[in-house]
Amino acid sequence: MGNKILWADDEIELLKPHVIFLENKGYKIETVNSGDDAIDKIDEQDFDLVLLDENMPGLSGLETLDRIKGKHPSIPIVMITKSEEESIMEGAIGGKIADYLIKPVNPNQILLSLKKNLESKRLVSEKTTTDYQREFRQIAMELQDRMDHQQWVEFYQKLVHWELELENSNEESMAEVFAMQKKEANQLFCRFICDNYSFWLNGVEEPPTMSHTVIKDKVAPHLGGHPVMLFVIDNLRYDQWRILRTVLRDLFTVEKEEIYYSILPTATQYARNALFAGMMPSQIQSSYPKWWKNDQDEGGKNLFEMELLTENLNRLGHPIKHSYNKITNLGKGKKL
Repeated sequence: MGNKILWADDEIELLKPHVIFLENKGYKIETVNSGDDAIDKIDEQDFDLVLLDENMPGLSGLETLDRIKGKHPSIPIVMITKSEEESIMEGAIGGKIADYLIKPVNPNQILLSLKKNLESKRLVSEKTTTDYQREFRQIAMELQDRMDHQQWVEFYQKLVHWELELENSNEESMAEVFAMQKKEANQLFCRFICDNYSFWLNGVEEPPTMSHTVIKDKVAPHLGGHPVMLFVIDNLRYDQWRILRTVLRDLFTVEKEEIYYSILPTATQYARNALFAGMMPSQIQSSYPKWWKNDQDEGGKNLFEMELLTENLNRLGHPIKHSYNKITNLGKGKKL
């Protein structure tokens, strides 16, 4: 059954060809001549979307918009108007319209707006599935290649992209196919780490940036000129960052995005201490035994990150004024 549309326009008879066009596309169209009639219809029946003329006798389009949204806030409303006045556009956008069309409109413009507002999820899902099917073979071929650490980073970014896209599409069959491909990638990556990890640590091969070199490689070059703030979010995966990035988009501009390799074990007491200290855990234990606790020792395992950071900065030639704030609850976050 097609989507049910209410079209409110005082000149609706002149728009009969448009109505027939949309009905032929599978939409069920009901028409009214005024804002009052539109409100009454919506109170009586359920509609998937409202096409609303801005300039009608009696209740104006903006007044009708406000009343409909007051009673039925979830109904998408497309405003159609002859006016190009900025104040009317701003009023309509402020009223949370789904779209804004300027008369004269052709049927395809309206059809596009309906598809965008009512069928976008299905259309995006179908395109995502098609695109992933096309990409599947390329991903499989890349997995057969002998990749270096930078190529693995780029490959992982590609996997995360498709993982998020397929999650949003709710296409279960493709999600299962992807899960198998990701499992294979994880197995091959584990083999890659086993083959190369000791070489990186012993200087046999050029290593990627790792937990204990993040501050030296990525933070220190920015120190000395202007204030720098470093946020360390424990256990943050790249796919989680991709979601968080959309939240931060209104506040910050991401100029550069890089991925580093964690040391092993990846547990907080090892990887995060290594990050602040600029050393591997065994080096921390031998150089600063009072600041290191082993698994079997009682007490917190990350209690001296400030001290480790200070020593790291001094070794790097940056004995600068700095502070360290550990946020473990909402109150501490607000204080910062």
